[in-house]
Order: sequence, then structure tokens, then C-alpha cells
Amino acid sequence: MFVKRLIRQGVSIHKLKTKSVPENFPKRCFQISSTQFEENKSIKIRDPFEDVKDKNKDTYLQMINIFLDRDHVYRRGHVEFIYAALKHMKDFGVHRDLEVYRSLIDVLPKGKFVPQNIIQAEFMHYPKQQQCIIDLLSQMEENHVLPDFGMEDQLLAIFGKRGYPVRRYWRMMYWMPKWKYASPFPLPDPLPKDTYELAKLAIERISNVDATNQITIYQTGDITDSVDDTWIVSGQSATQKCLLSENDPKDPVFVEGPFSVFLHGNYIYYFTLRGKARPYDNSYQDPDEVDKIEANFFTYKPPIKSIVKTPTVHEQEDGVIYAVCATGTSSKDSLLSWIRHLERDGNSVLGSLPIVFTLRTSNREIATVETEDQRREKENTQIGDR
Repeated sequence: MFVKRLIRQGVSIHKLKTKSVPENFPKRCFQISSTQFEENKSIKIRDPFEDVKDKNKDTYLQMINIFLDRDHVYRRGHVEFIYAALKHMKDFGVHRDLEVYRSLIDVLPKGKFVPQNIIQAEFMHYPKQQQCIIDLLSQMEENHVLPDFGMEDQLLAIFGKRGYPVRRYWRMMYWMPKWKYASPFPLPDPLPKDTYELAKLAIERISNVDATNQITIYQTGDITDSVDDTWIVSGQSATQKCLLSENDPKDPVFVEGPFSVFLHGNYIYYFTLRGKARPYDNSYQDPDEVDKIEANFFTYKPPIKSIVKTPTVHEQEDGVIYAVCATGTSSKDSLLSWIRHLERDGNSVLGSLPIVFTLRTSNREIATVETEDQRREKENTQIGDR
């Protein structure tokens, strides 16, 4: 009987589809004409976060409370609201705030999306809502925001213990604490916004390959002929001073840069004082190399051919790094003041060495070259328009 009923319904639906519609049939109010559809192909949804003037945390939380008070029971459009809120988090400066992420999770109603059996759990019950919260947790991970145990209670109340967002939360709680403190060069959280403090962190991070490194703060105003009035963060170790004193007076030293270093999305320009590359003795062998282990049997003594001085970490293949710095203006005048400060600070050899400034601009314009076919096509288009 059930099959016969389906067959009869299928035949009736087919007749209804093939039936012609009369010309005087009234059109529905939401029907869009073909010309209007071609002009406006995309549906524009109003974003409430774009119209806010004072963009801060209090305003952001107030927008969430307004949405909750407007439709407290059903909360229609909650997925679209969460995606719009995630999009504007950096504009409001709350992309690293755990409280804001928890407030966005509270937008979803409790208990409605909990799967009731294993089939619903494995086939992603309410996939749109689950994927929305998974994207929210992914954005938290990208911004290095570590969730707390209160967020687990929220997710369990919304999706249950078999929900995919809860599984995603468990994986984050397993891996993120492991990787958060794995870096040997940790940075303060949150980072300071002042460029001077960021420059000190950058130079310390670059120069910490040498334990004897010292960070010195100079002021360009201490130099009489200086034009710029700014700060200079310089990093130089005792080993680098010794290498600089051994530089040949005929060989010039180069001030190179700017190079960029990134600190959690904040980039700082720095400069190096580099000398000519020194010859490297290939007869030196590192005793820690495990691929050249010889069986001595407690009696064999390898012959000593020559005593080779071990190269320092500052002696690279392209040259010897004597010092690094970051200035407030990154100008040539501030770098010249840096060299004069280094000369006063135990590097008197700089007064007799030729110094070459090989600076490059950080911003470059890219020009596209047209091919012959592109030029002819452009000319034909212009002629056709006329």
C-alpha cells in the first residue's frame, strides 16, 4: 500500500509540474524579475558591526547582549551573527580575549543540538552550528588563545560529549599547552605596543646566540652633528668587539639593511654591521660529529696535524657580523650616529676603517611588462569602443 501511494503521488506531482501556468496567474510578492536578478546577483546581508563608531571591547559585548535580548528564545540567525562577529574581532581589538569567545559561544541555545543517538553523533547533528563553533575554536588557535575548563562546560551543554566542537576542544587542550612554552625564546604576552619596546625585544632575540651579548641604548642627540632626534637599540658582544679590532684596515665594513623580523605579527626593521668573510680552514673537524667515529680501542692516538682556531658563531659564509641595531627612524643619519656611538664605546678601530652604507628601500613598486599580444588586444579593444 505504501508503494502504491508513492506511485500515485509521483504521478500527480509529475502532472502538476507539466501543467502550464496561465498568463493572468498572480505573481508572488517575493518573486524577482530576470533583469533585477541579473543586476543584483548577490544578496546583501546587513552587518551590524560595520556601523559601530567606538570599536572596543565594551561595545563588542554590548552588541552581543543586544542580539540576545532581541530574540531570547529562538535566537534566529545566530550562526550568521557569530560569523560576522568573528570577522570584526581584530577591528575591535578583542581577537585575543577569551571572555569574548565565551560570550559568542553563549549565543547558541542550550540543549537543542545535543545528539540523541550514535547515528546523529557520527553524522554531525546540526552540521551548520557545529562547523560554526569549530571555526571559532580554529580562530582561537590561530590567535594563540588557550581555552579554559569553563568553555568545556559550555560546549557540553550545547552539543553534548559526542559533538565535534567538544572533540576539537579536547585536542586543543592537549596540544596547545605543550606548544605554548616550547619556544626557547619566549615573548611577553601581551606584547607591548610601543615601537621602542618591540625593538629591544627584537634585538635581544637576534643577539642571544652569544651569551656575552649586551644591549645598549643610544640617543642620536648625544652626537653634535646629528640631524635626527631618535633612539638606537644596539646589540654587540665582547667577541664581536674582538673580531672588529682584528679587521684589516684596508677591508671596508658594511652597514646593511633594513632587514625585517616579526614578533607575533609586528615587524621591526634592523641593520647589521658586517665585515669581509674570513678564510675558513677545512682541516678542522668537529669532535661531536657522529658520522666520523673511529674505534680507538683505548690505545690509538690520532696524530695532531695542526691547531685550528674554532670559528665563532658570528663568522658566517657571507661575512662577519660585528653588531646589529634598530633605530626609531631607520634613516642613514641615525645609522651614522650609531657608528659614532660604537666608536666611542670601545670600538676605536672604526675611526680608521672605510665604512660603506649599502641600504635598500623597504617598499618597492612592481611594474608589469605588456607582451606584444596583450598590446595588440588592448589597441583593438580601444578601436572597437570608438
